[in-house]
Amino acid sequence: MISRDDLKLALQQEHLSRADKVLLVLASLDLPAKNPAILVQAAEAGCKMSNWNIADILAKARGTTIRVPGGYEVSEKGHARLQDLGVSKLPPAAAKVAQDLRKHLANIVDDTTRAFAEEAIKCHEAGLYRSAIVMSWLAAVGVLYHEVIKNHLQAFNTEMKRIDNKWKPVIGPDDFGKVKETDFLDRLVAINVIGKNVKTELVNCLNLRNGCGHPNSLKVGPNTVAHHIEVLLLNVFDRFSY
Repeated sequence: MISRDDLKLALQQEHLSRADKVLLVLASLDLPAKNPAILVQAAEAGCKMSNWNIADILAKARGTTIRVPGGYEVSEKGHARLQDLGVSKLPPAAAKVAQDLRKHLANIVDDTTRAFAEEAIKCHEAGLYRSAIVMSWLAAVGVLYHEVIKNHLQAFNTEMKRIDNKWKPVIGPDDFGKVKETDFLDRLVAINVIGKNVKTELVNCLNLRNGCGHPNSLKVGPNTVAHHIEVLLLNVFDRFSY
């Protein structure tokens, strides 16, 4: 995401087309935006667009934006254009996974889980790659917790009781805090919520999250984050209703 200060500087470039300027404004907004939000953001950055036909400009922008229920957002091609303009930190392929994750936001009922997903997107787009990995994992685990509560609660508690006689049944999402995440994934396999191969990939994501969540010399880039989020999208967000 482009900071407001960077937006002000970028919009001062005289050679930019109107489509480029609208694209820059969209890239500075947190979520898909409708015309009023675009106009306000542009005005605050010193660019008056009140007499512009935003819908027509975007329609002629050759796919640099996409229309979603919440308004407009930058497309994969749009991120490539932002790179050409020297303001995007993400390669197009990495930008696409953020867009794909954003499509799931409206379907996430739990406020905490949705907040984790939103923050993961913002961190990824801002180049805060370690943070994006941590937050996207938290969002995915939140989805799995709610899947268990909604559809597999009795089976999960029975399985936990089988391996731990002192187990106190899970009632709500906060109760999962007493289960190690690796053990939680093992139990999901045991009650057929996920398969062994899926668990293997999720454990890899968990290990990366652990590496990014503690002080160390680990370095990650946009492609690493893109792969991490893609695994979570395909095996958690795309698979379970929440």
